[in-house]
Amino acid sequence: MVALVTPMHVDGSVDYKSLANLVEFHIENSTSAIVSVGTTGESATLNMEQHCDVMARTVEMVGGRIPVIAGTGANSTWEAIELTRCAQQGGADACLLVTPYYNKPPQRGLYAHHKKVAEAVDIPQILYNVPGRTACDMLPETVKQLSEIDNIIGLKDATGDLGRLAETQSLLTEAAFGLYSGDDATGAEFMLRGGHGVISVTNNVAPKAMAEMCEAALSGDRELAESINQRLAGLHSRLFLESSPIPVKWALFEMGLIEPGIRLPLDVLDEQFHEPLRHAMRQAEVL
Repeated sequence: MVALVTPMHVDGSVDYKSLANLVEFHIENSTSAIVSVGTTGESATLNMEQHCDVMARTVEMVGGRIPVIAGTGANSTWEAIELTRCAQQGGADACLLVTPYYNKPPQRGLYAHHKKVAEAVDIPQILYNVPGRTACDMLPETVKQLSEIDNIIGLKDATGDLGRLAETQSLLTEAAFGLYSGDDATGAEFMLRGGHGVISVTNNVAPKAMAEMCEAALSGDRELAESINQRLAGLHSRLFLESSPIPVKWALFEMGLIEPGIRLPLDVLDEQFHEPLRHAMRQAEVL
């Protein structure tokens, strides 16, 4: 699944033509689902109206060919509810809710936050834990509690800690609860150890190879999964040379797929990182 960037013109306005082209690019290259306006989609700098519009228009562009998962997390519970309602009204298949950032809630607050959103909007919801960006870590015990709520259906785990995966697996009793990696560097191993997929930044740039790697890993073919993943390893690391989505938007611009627009306070990729990222792109055979 791709954590899709939100293409922008150089003035920061949303580039809907490029968005439509990216949707087609992913469908043609076997991406399983699109995450629209997640954190990689610069959700932090889109206002409510823009956020809802991009989600709805992405659903329209996809036209039911693959699922669309809308990023609707916020550090305000009430804002998260409103965004989740927007996503449901716009036709999204599910929502992805990042843990509240900056406020650093206790585990009981995290539970209450996600429970409140799930009760307010009956769309399927996936939890998203990325403590390196949010300063908030949802512990496995809290994931277990939340997994018992009917419309909370999965977790995107971007800790990069494979021990955390095993701990979460040992606690879960809901067999249908999905566990998805949000860390490209460990995503292949995550799936080989029983995870159900990956919500990927690398997938923006190399969707076909990512699809093939995921298929191999999910079928238990370690040799093939590791072989493909080795080709992608440079992207997994160098797409984070600066804060995401700075490098991935530059890579897509280099591929001729989007304009170089990005919203402040993020800025275009520093020139010192251009050649290292190009090298990783050549290694992955996307340049």
